[in-house]
Amino acid sequence: MLKPSTALLTFVLTTSLAACTASSGFDRPLGDELDNINTGLATRNNAAIMSGEIDATMQLNTRFRAEVPSTVTFAFNSDDLTPEARRILAQQANWIRQFPELRFSVYGHTDLVGSNAYNQALGKRRAQAVVNFFASQGISRHRLEALVSYGKTRPVIATQGPEEANRRTVTEVSGFHRRQGAPLNGKYAAVIFREYVAGAVPPHTSGGQGSQVNPGG
Repeated sequence: MLKPSTALLTFVLTTSLAACTASSGFDRPLGDELDNINTGLATRNNAAIMSGEIDATMQLNTRFRAEVPSTVTFAFNSDDLTPEARRILAQQANWIRQFPELRFSVYGHTDLVGSNAYNQALGKRRAQAVVNFFASQGISRHRLEALVSYGKTRPVIATQGPEEANRRTVTEVSGFHRRQGAPLNGKYAAVIFREYVAGAVPPHTSGGQGSQVNPGG
């Protein structure tokens, strides 16, 4: 019969060998088990942003698209905002107001019906209609740095006929307001810190004219 100390040592060695076999031994990188449960992901992202590997603007734009719809659509040959478009733009405006550090761009698009020149102008009017709406919601036009029309050059659905999905504007985060320096120059840190502080506060319980000439899409 083994002595207690010998039996204990045998048990420990046997258990250790079994564990190594189950986890493929020592052939994995140190800390590999952390990746399997996504522990440390936030730390890696922060380090990547600080080093410039991940651009802060890209991160914020991804968040914007995840939290509010970034696209509104229009009727054929129109730059009028529909009730549904206004509802979505109100959500966008609410998000934009929470981040006074950021600039935004609005891109106008059309479907493939009509000439290139006409649709270029129509896309511009649609983008301008969105900017006008944001201004009516108290957002400074200085934070809307670009009004770009792609006309009919970037359809979502490649069809020559009328297509509502192509008649759209897209709002994007384009950078920091009067930004200077690297992606993380203190302004992005200020956004993070402000939201961190706000997260500690308990929640309170208690909400353009279309053209009629030479129509395009």
